[in-house]
Amino acid sequence: MRLVLFDIDGTLLNSGGMGRAAMQRALGLVFGSPGNPSYRYDGKTDKQIVRDVMRLEGHTDEHIDARMEKLIELYLDGLREGAKSGKFNVRPLEGVVPLLDALGERKDVVLGLLTGNVEPGARIKLTAAGIDPNRFRVNAFGSDHEHRPELPAIARRRAGETLGLDIAGDRLVVIGDTPADIECGRSLGARAIGVASGHYTVEQLQSHKPYAVFPSLKNTQHVLETILNA
Repeated sequence: MRLVLFDIDGTLLNSGGMGRAAMQRALGLVFGSPGNPSYRYDGKTDKQIVRDVMRLEGHTDEHIDARMEKLIELYLDGLREGAKSGKFNVRPLEGVVPLLDALGERKDVVLGLLTGNVEPGARIKLTAAGIDPNRFRVNAFGSDHEHRPELPAIARRRAGETLGLDIAGDRLVVIGDTPADIECGRSLGARAIGVASGHYTVEQLQSHKPYAVFPSLKNTQHVLETILNA
């Protein structure tokens, strides 16, 4: 049995800037500034983004923590409004739906999410892209832990708690578009598969020594075979 864990932004879907717009709006409302526009969100958890950006603005961790819950509430409001508005072209990335369908048919695979998004945000984005969040059975979200390297162990534990499955670390397959996705499960022996559908090239992802890298998830059969052999 393999637990196959997908990142969301840049891997399963493109939110058309909806997530960043909602986050910057919330930061402006709570802290008075949307933060440095050059700060990169990819590979980070939502709460890590807030902390990093507001530290750069001179705020203390205590000040940030006291406002984090309200910030996330406003961020989620912004996501809901953005999804409802139709202003953003939220869409699944090339090859994603056929690959999820192929994996979903297998008895030796459990589909899951490993994402920096807080859980409600993940659901909003997936639904807006036409991907049913309920097809993912074992998940670890940015709302579970602020630090991404903690998420693979959370997903592995949940497989035991919710499905009664004791899945070895080297039977976890993490699929994502950033070096953070490739690195996060290394301590457990997880296999990482990079996909250059975000802001990193095949060569940049390859330099982090994943099990495999693809330019996209378009070639369903090849990607499927690689996952099953990982």
